[in-house]
Amino acid sequence: MITGRGLTKSYKVSKQNSLEVLKGVDISIIEGKISVIVGPSGAGKSTLLHIISGLDKPDSGRVEILGSDIFALSQKKISNFRNKNIGFVFQFHHLLPEFTALENAAIPLLIAGKSKKEAFDRAHELMKITGLEKRKDHKPAELSGGEQQRAALARALGNDPQVILADEPTGNLDSANATSINDLFIELRDNFGKTFVIVTHNKELMAIGDILIEMADGRVVRDNSYCLLILSSSAFQMLTGIWQSGLQKFS
Repeated sequence: MITGRGLTKSYKVSKQNSLEVLKGVDISIIEGKISVIVGPSGAGKSTLLHIISGLDKPDSGRVEILGSDIFALSQKKISNFRNKNIGFVFQFHHLLPEFTALENAAIPLLIAGKSKKEAFDRAHELMKITGLEKRKDHKPAELSGGEQQRAALARALGNDPQVILADEPTGNLDSANATSINDLFIELRDNFGKTFVIVTHNKELMAIGDILIEMADGRVVRDNSYCLLILSSSAFQMLTGIWQSGLQKFS
């Protein structure tokens, strides 16, 4: 789904000094899973998220999404690829305040060239999926924090992206609303096959992750995605079948 290899990134903090944020990071994101990136502030989590989405470019290294080396593309093609295949959810919803939840979900589709009917049909569908059907005609200021984040998620799902990247999506919510958003992530994974990459400090959100990627000081220090890749591989499945067949013979 997404792989990053040897990713480095530094930022100039003065004429003489640079801050090294990523130090040779390797990462693998598995399709249809919730990958949670954790670590202390300054570990490089958000920078990594921006790079694997194509929002920022590494100093060195390679990122492949759905088999495409995104940084080999022109900036325009990166933007088109990102708009088609990736949805974004942030800590603050960034909804347009003068438009309703329904309209906020429809606007990216209109920008993408959909007809008004297509855009609003899809937006109505997204209101149902995100549990906002009864609140669709309300503007952001009239919605609770959890409803605002649901509307932001509906907007992110507009073009039916294969992967959703979320940076502290529950960081501005109380525990009840955070739990409802976590439940929605699970529902979207299980019922729609969506892939999530989530940066968080929230322990409940960490707990729903299929994959835990821990960062510290610009490096990945723990990543259980490789175990899942091995367990799901055809070779492992074949060996498991042989082992089970052998057990049956001796039982």
